This record gives sequence, C-alpha cells and structure tokens, in this order.
Amino acid sequence: MGKDSVKLIANNKKAYHDYFIEDTYEAGISLAGTEVKSLRMGKCSVKESFIRVDRGEVYVYNMHISPYEKGNIFNKDPLRVRKLLLHRGEINKMAGKMAQKGYTLVPLKVYFRGSLVKVEVGLAKGKKLYDKREDIAKKDRRRESEREFKVKNL
Repeated sequence: MGKDSVKLIANNKKAYHDYFIEDTYEAGISLAGTEVKSLRMGKCSVKESFIRVDRGEVYVYNMHISPYEKGNIFNKDPLRVRKLLLHRGEINKMAGKMAQKGYTLVPLKVYFRGSLVKVEVGLAKGKKLYDKREDIAKKDRRRESEREFKVKNL
C-alpha cells in the first residue's frame, strides 16, 4: 500500500440526501490503537454522526467504531467523542460559516490514506422536503433516459 493509496472504510450516503454539501475538508482523527485495528477490519459507521466546533477544536459525535475482538481491556467506548485534527485556519473558516444560519458539519467518508485514518468533513446546508423530492425526480429521469438509451442501442 503506497502513500497516496486510499481505502474507503465508511461512507455517509444519507448526508448527500439530507444536505447540500458546499465545501469539503480532509481531517485526521485522534484514535486509540484498538480503534485503528477495528477500522482496518472495516467496522465503522458514520450514519448518525455529526461534528461540532467547541472552543476552537473540532469533535465528531456518535461515530460508531466497533470494539476490536482481541482488544479486551484496551477497548474504548464505541461511541466516544473523538477529536478531529485540522489546521487553525480551516477551523476558523468552518466556525465562521456555522455562525450563519442553516450550516452544519457532517462526516462524509472515513478512509485510510496510506497508513493514516482520515475523515472527509462536509460543510453542509440542510435540504427541505421539496428539495429532496426534486433530487429523487431528477435521479428517476436520468435512470429512465439511461434505460431508453440502453434499449435503443441493443
């Protein structure tokens, strides 16, 4: 595995459905040894997780990393709050945007870049119900046109 090889661990598809993603950041994450071993086995979920900026530091909440089977006493709480590692400028930019109404931070992906665990953080604005319906309708139209194109070219 090279330095720039990326191995996806968890993906948050629900975030793309519930939010307009306006900006993305790559953040490191502070983990214990057994958590990294569990991530190597792909045991992670970011579905209900969210991110907060607290006193100039960024934390991810409700990110579930299953306990490592052979970890015994070294295992940490699977839902513990974990610190994200970002540059001060990025944190200030995020905090400034979040001060505006409607913005939030959501984790989009958890992956390995080389040997390091990274989290892709999305600066997002919530979608209304009619936006979600519009997106579903667009997807259906695209799927239909692809199906027709496939039938014509057979």
